[in-house]
Amino acid sequence: MPRYKLIIEYDGTPFLGWQTQTDGLTVQGVLTAAIEAFTAETVMVQGAGRTDAGVHARGQVAHVDLAKEWDIDTVRDALNKHLRPHPVAILSAEKVPEGFNARTSATRRHYLYRISNRRPDLALDAGRAWRVVRPLDAAAMHASAQALVGHHDFTTFRATECQANSPLKTLDRLDVARDRDEIVIRAAARSFLHSQVRSMVGSLELVGAGKWNVDDLAKALAAHDRKACGPIAPPDGLYLMRVEY
Repeated sequence: MPRYKLIIEYDGTPFLGWQTQTDGLTVQGVLTAAIEAFTAETVMVQGAGRTDAGVHARGQVAHVDLAKEWDIDTVRDALNKHLRPHPVAILSAEKVPEGFNARTSATRRHYLYRISNRRPDLALDAGRAWRVVRPLDAAAMHASAQALVGHHDFTTFRATECQANSPLKTLDRLDVARDRDEIVIRAAARSFLHSQVRSMVGSLELVGAGKWNVDDLAKALAAHDRKACGPIAPPDGLYLMRVEY
């Protein structure tokens, strides 16, 4: 049975997240429906990252097994046809070995978080960035963020409903930089805990605003206590950018 790897882009605003649910629209759900409309098969689409409600993707990866050999351009174009009008697009499709698994074969996931640091309302980026009115010190945010890089117990930055077996994760990168009135945060790791990136960003915002000093993020990490985390950042600014294999 041929296995196909899909690279997927989506606007997470109208969705309850990636994973299929019984009470609302999800990315996995509309993909499953599109595949059924194309092939008349009901199959499970396995994604690399189970993004939360409102989180976006520019490079989500999924795999699916289909009964028939299809031309990869046909797979891409047919799925895009059946995905309309949902804000989901298949950027590419390719055949992969049976052993490839979009989730377990991944070696690194890259996320981007956008903060729009300005007073005016967001016209073009509403729902696609976190608007923070108060001035933020991106250099202080970056310096503080380096305390989180490496192998740590990330209990402080883990959602209470997280189902991971362990809070131990290795964060490969957490960079903060300003581009005019936008602050861009880039995070990379093999895997993340539930809401880990948004939790880290929310605490970094406190550093940038001067509410926390540069050492307070390290103290929050060392506390191993969810109560030590700053307010969680909204999903609007978070993007799954790419997945490495």
